[in-house]
Amino acid sequence: MSRLTLIVAATVNNGIGQNAGLPWRLPQEMSYFARTTSKAPEGSKNVVIMGRNTWESIPKKFRPLKERVNLVVSRNPEYELSQTESSPTRLFPDLSQALNEISTRNIGGNTIHRSFIIGGASLYKDSLLLSPNETAYVDRILLTRILAPSFDDCDVYMPDFQSEGQAWTRASHGELQEWVGFEVSEGIQEENGIKYEFQMWTRTT
Repeated sequence: MSRLTLIVAATVNNGIGQNAGLPWRLPQEMSYFARTTSKAPEGSKNVVIMGRNTWESIPKKFRPLKERVNLVVSRNPEYELSQTESSPTRLFPDLSQALNEISTRNIGGNTIHRSFIIGGASLYKDSLLLSPNETAYVDRILLTRILAPSFDDCDVYMPDFQSEGQAWTRASHGELQEWVGFEVSEGIQEENGIKYEFQMWTRTT
């Protein structure tokens, strides 16, 4: 079984997007995302799994996400993806087939270290519904909780993982730092007038 980490920035009401993009601009938070999803032991890479809309929301000059294996889920088999030698990219018709690929622990000669679900809403929902006896299972959520303002104009939301009948426990800040492998700012952060906090949640069932 492959362990999956869901990584997301979401408001208190679980808003994650607006008008096909992010409602906020948080360079330090994006740096945290990039470092977390790309940090891997020498000779291995992390996988980032995303839907087509999430792929298209990434500015062209930044995709594929560098130094990571990019897996994109789209029902369009003819959808064309950009490629670079250091950042292989694969297209899959559904999440299940993408998860079967990572279960081999090697994609295109790249040894897989960690696998991240990075959006959008439908992939977050589908991945959270996976059970422990399936090919892969979400056992960790790296949540950047956007505390203020409320961003009530969000038009895309992730599931409320704490009310889905599953047991989640918030890890300590020290546990978060130990898992990501670098120092992370603790407590409420403020950037461009937006308050947020880095959190990690682990599944207990």
